[in-house]
Amino acid sequence: MSKYEPLGDFLRSQYGDEVRVRFAEIERILGFPLPPSARAHRPWWSNNPDNSAITKVWLNAGFRTEQVDMAGETLVFVRAKKEEAMTVGFGEAGAAAPVASVKRLPPHPAIGAMKGMITIMPGVDLTEPTHPEWADMLDDPNWSVGGLDDPKPRDR
Repeated sequence: MSKYEPLGDFLRSQYGDEVRVRFAEIERILGFPLPPSARAHRPWWSNNPDNSAITKVWLNAGFRTEQVDMAGETLVFVRAKKEEAMTVGFGEAGAAAPVASVKRLPPHPAIGAMKGMITIMPGVDLTEPTHPEWADMLDDPNWSVGGLDDPKPRDR
């Protein structure tokens, strides 16, 4: 059991979808002071599950943090919807982070099916054009790709 588990118990006992708390209230719930970094660094309150033990506690309780006010020492815990992926950061839209309580699907069977089917010989440059004329066309300033990137096609 984590030393931060009293916060998880507190959040699970709340009926509302939003719980506004002061840092001092969290310290009272936990029974000990928050580390100095909680007041100095906003990322300490991020919803990244790899951030710290306390982050996992509020995520596993079904909440995420939003509206972190470092100067006022307040934040809002918002109940996460079950189908909603937790966001990384401070509640803004962004990359999703997996949460321990979310079941991950197995990978599709076709993933990796072609592994080992292609061998690239040593010394082959995959970025080099395969035909010498194509290399010349890329170096030619009068050449464009079918006129798609140029309003008036040039003579070739």
